[in-house]
Amino acid sequence: MDGTVETAGETPVRRRVAYVLPVYNEQDNIAVFHEALVGATSARADLDFEFVYVDDGSRDASLERLVELRERDPRVTIVQFSRNYGHQVAVTAGLDLVAGTGAADAVVVMDTDLQDPPRVSLEMIERWEAGAEVVYAQRRTRKDTAFKRATAWGFYWVLDRLASIEIPRNVGDFRLMDARVVAEVARYREHDRFLRGIVAHVGFRQEALLFDRDERYAGESGYPLRKMIGFAASGILGFSTAPLKMISRLGFAISAFSLLLACYVLGVRLFMPEETVPGWAFLGVGMFMLSGIQLVMMGVIGSYLGRVYVEAQDRPLYTLAMVARDPASGRGVPAGEAPQASRGAGAVS
Repeated sequence: MDGTVETAGETPVRRRVAYVLPVYNEQDNIAVFHEALVGATSARADLDFEFVYVDDGSRDASLERLVELRERDPRVTIVQFSRNYGHQVAVTAGLDLVAGTGAADAVVVMDTDLQDPPRVSLEMIERWEAGAEVVYAQRRTRKDTAFKRATAWGFYWVLDRLASIEIPRNVGDFRLMDARVVAEVARYREHDRFLRGIVAHVGFRQEALLFDRDERYAGESGYPLRKMIGFAASGILGFSTAPLKMISRLGFAISAFSLLLACYVLGVRLFMPEETVPGWAFLGVGMFMLSGIQLVMMGVIGSYLGRVYVEAQDRPLYTLAMVARDPASGRGVPAGEAPQASRGAGAVS
């Protein structure tokens, strides 16, 4: 399909797709990834592209590699954080940049470790041109460790049963969103972010695109076990009040069990007073069990309360150290135009 929009009496306008690409310690992947991305997008000469790399406080030479890319390719935009804010916030910053200028007709979000093949994004663009407003990449197969596959399955199983909205299984942040969807997503400003849940909550016409996820090209994952657990908690607590309801149900169940136990003890006292009531060990174990359950309940309530506290502080989501972007926002930028950069861009809520 031709990537231009014709208006009566006006020159056809080329449609533009922006790629939002979070980066954290990817110095060995950036050049190879960008080459693969440029090679894939070159098949759509009828479209304009912008590549928005968001450096999430990398500690290696990722920023230097991005600057080198920008010197060779003026379509590259660099957003640098003042520190590490996390993958979800990095994606948010890229979406904010694109939504704030209205410079793209669609946005593709993908990681830069080559696990998400750039060629798949072209299929997303075709689905978008056919009318879809969100096209999310659903993993048909994934080349991860058995532990990661098992934990991912468990997470989606729990989320599917607890979430108040339907969030597709085996789906990461690799997706295409129409400009209208991006504008709506940009309105969601919670700090504990779970973008795949936010996009599902926004709605619009969404389609799945099956793909086979590749192995990571180089380096280590930016999601160790600790971050994976925190991310899973954000997904569950951010889109479900089921844990709070489960506390009430568990409380009723324990109360009912205690009432039955009290009736048993009273019956023995009244009808078989000569028999002693055994069970001191049981009572001791029960006491510690109930204490543990109470602490877990307090922890769940504390997690929700902590989220309320963070939101009440209303701090900025991130602070930008530098933004390097062409004044024309990448639309039809001549190949030889010099890049411009702004530093100290400040905090963004």
